[in-house]
Amino acid sequence: MRINLASVLVDDQETALRFYTDVLGFVAKHDIPMGEARWLTVVSPENPDGVELVLEPSGHPAVTPFKEALVADGIPYTSFAVDDIASEFTRLSDLGVRFTQEPIAMGPVITAVLDDTCGNLIQIAQYTE
Repeated sequence: MRINLASVLVDDQETALRFYTDVLGFVAKHDIPMGEARWLTVVSPENPDGVELVLEPSGHPAVTPFKEALVADGIPYTSFAVDDIASEFTRLSDLGVRFTQEPIAMGPVITAVLDDTCGNLIQIAQYTE
């Protein structure tokens, strides 16, 4: 068994696609119309056949209060690995990304948390061991 898909719930798929590709650097894999929404996935350019991130529409009534509660408590929805968090923090900051937590060492990992502009906090993490 392996992980094939992971999802992030987004307020607007088009805004999410631009942010996750143009800013974070993922590449679009699937973009299939499904009525009002799309089956929209992105992948890491380093592993285009790896795990796909679904930019899932957040239309279900339970999603908004769930996402708002996570953001209010400062809890990231998911985490992405980076090789050099300092340079990634600088790169993303220079692109106007808003961070709610600057890089901080936590044992074997350094983390930072950013706002994905689509209703989520996302953690980036560099493992140091």
